[in-house]
Amino acid sequence: MTNDETSVRSKMMTFLVRQTSLLVLAFMFLGCKPAESKTDSADVREFLTHYFATWSAKDMDGYGACFHEQARITFVHQGVPQSQGLTDFLHGQKLSHASTTVAMTEVPTDMKILSDARTAQASVRWKLTKGAEITLGTDCFTLIKTSTGWKIMSLVFYND
Repeated sequence: MTNDETSVRSKMMTFLVRQTSLLVLAFMFLGCKPAESKTDSADVREFLTHYFATWSAKDMDGYGACFHEQARITFVHQGVPQSQGLTDFLHGQKLSHASTTVAMTEVPTDMKILSDARTAQASVRWKLTKGAEITLGTDCFTLIKTSTGWKIMSLVFYND
């Protein structure tokens, strides 16, 4: 082989090694992609609809079952957070239903959901009807997927 032939062969080998390296890097980056998020998830939407339905039906056992045992609940009033553990929060919800003289229902009016296979975040606008009185507000949920389905890990809510 002449020097020219060796030089051309060397250049071709260098080109092939570079192209192969680029392909390998591209496949590595594709493999490192995080779990894809969805902007909506039917099972999360179904869970949240169930959450509101159990509260409105005064099914406090079903309502309580929507929460993870380590859940934290925060009510934001005039910009000030008031946080409770699950036991205190559920007790307050039971008292609200027991002490009212008119039926209360709370329905979701809009849901924005971001989820993957393990967690979800949702912002839910709601309407609370208590007799003739109507209150609007927002619930912000952080959910975790458990072996028994979705559970609420964190709930931050406020009234308009």
